[in-house]
This record gives sequence, C-alpha cells and structure tokens, in this order.
Amino acid sequence: MPSFSSFDTRGYRTVSAREGYRMWSSTYEETIKKNMDLWLLDQISTVRWSEVARAADLGCGTGRTGAWLKSRGVQQVDGVDLTPEMLERAKARGVYCRLDVADVSDSGLESGAYSLAITSLVDEHLSNLRPLYLESARLTKVGGAHVLIGFHPFFIMKSGMPTHFDAPDGTPLAIETHVHLFSEHVQAAMSAGWSLAEMHEQVIDDRWIAAKPQWASLKDVPVSFAAVWRRTG
Repeated sequence: MPSFSSFDTRGYRTVSAREGYRMWSSTYEETIKKNMDLWLLDQISTVRWSEVARAADLGCGTGRTGAWLKSRGVQQVDGVDLTPEMLERAKARGVYCRLDVADVSDSGLESGAYSLAITSLVDEHLSNLRPLYLESARLTKVGGAHVLIGFHPFFIMKSGMPTHFDAPDGTPLAIETHVHLFSEHVQAAMSAGWSLAEMHEQVIDDRWIAAKPQWASLKDVPVSFAAVWRRTG
C-alpha cells in the first residue's frame, strides 16, 4: 500500500492520534466541517436509521456522529474513543448510553449486540484496516451494517495534506495519517465477512468552497467517501 510520506507536502511534526486529539479537543468543533461527513450520511439509503435499536460509534470523538444518529431516530448509541478529552465533550452532548476509553479495534463492547457499527474520519489513522473490520463484525448482528466515512485516498495523495490542527502556540501539527486504497478496504472488509451495500463520494463542490474558500484550487477533487457494509452471515 502507498505510504503517506510519498505525498506529504507539509512536513509538519507528527503526533499520535491519542496525543493529537487530546491537544485538538478544545477547538475540534470549530474546525471540522459537516460537509466532510454529515453530508455523506444524509445520502445513505440502505440504512433505516429509525429502525436501529443499538449502534456502536467506534472512534466517536466529540460525539458529532452520535448526535446525528440520535437526531435520525437511532434508539441507543454507545461510543468508544482513545482520547478521554474528546470523550468528555461527547459525554456533554447527553446522547450516549455508554462511553469508554478504548481502541476502535478492541472496543470491549458486547459481541453481537448491535445492528449498526459506525466509524467516521477514523481509518486514516489506522496502519491496518483488518482489525477494525473484524471488530465491527464481532459487534454486529447478522444483517447488521457497518457505515464507514473516511478521507478519500485520492484527496490525501492529491493534496499531500495530513489530518492536522494548530497547537495552542499556533504551530501546525499533523496526526499520524495513512493512505488506504479502496481495494484495501474491500479486501479487509470481505475477509471479516462484510459485503458492500452502498457507496458515495463527496467532491469539493461550490457548497464546499463557500464554506472553505481556500480549497478552491481543489474543486471537483473527491475529498471523502461513505461505504455501507452489510453482514450477511
């Protein structure tokens, strides 16, 4: 698989996901845009959100995804994240039944208890995708779904831009970033028993540029994607 170092145009100092999101937690909500992930969730048609009794939000961060799920009628959402500071902000939303400090590939949540697992803007921090798909398969019932929202690999390669934020002193810091081609997702998911049910790609369009004018030079470049995996057996 390609290495992000082959495309990196920024050369920022890089920190781990846990350390990076600890430092970013206080300003994360001001930085992330809904056009990155929530627009894609709105396009999904093969998941009937209001019929989901219990969802596992793997890498829940500040709880943006959990809040979206609850607003669409998901009855119960449990979340895990590596970063206690992000979990504190998720807890303040009041939408989760359970929140634990845990790795997305070793969540500690109950096997076969969920009809939905969801990961949003997480996979670029994982060096290997297979443990994530194995864990989501362990958590979900037969017939359940795994919805994954991620940075588009073409965007990472085209822009040379890692996931990054400004430290309190204004210094830009990168969070460990990996490039995962779609074939890697397919191989990892299928080996864990998942079948692809639906997929969408978000390009940088006029709506996006209105929110982030500095990305005008990247117009029409795909920036993120949504995949819906279904556990058939």
